[in-house]
Amino acid sequence: MDRDAGVTTLGPHRSDLVVRQALSGMPAAEGSTGEQKALLISIVLAHARLQATLRDRAPLLLLDEVAAHLDAGRRAALFAEILRLGAQAWLTGTDAALFEGLRGNAQFFSVADAALAPA
Repeated sequence: MDRDAGVTTLGPHRSDLVVRQALSGMPAAEGSTGEQKALLISIVLAHARLQATLRDRAPLLLLDEVAAHLDAGRRAALFAEILRLGAQAWLTGTDAALFEGLRGNAQFFSVADAALAPA
């Protein structure tokens, strides 16, 4: 059916995920960019905790530009949770200063001219 139609008619892209903040009850769609990102990250981390429990090992986390739009408190909470999980996590970003809270607990690399180097 999908092949004949040339589109995917079933799947997660055909539904909406409605999320509300637990304390205020405010819909995520009404929150700031930082609030929306924090809610999404909390869902990802909750799933990582579930996977760690079910499989008795933490999953690999790939988090692109994860620190952007987060205030200092939310960044600190994110980094603490990643460390608590004991997960191997790859975090990318264009502003190295946002990751200073991980200094001493993580390896830092930079990419320039298609080359990877310790930062």
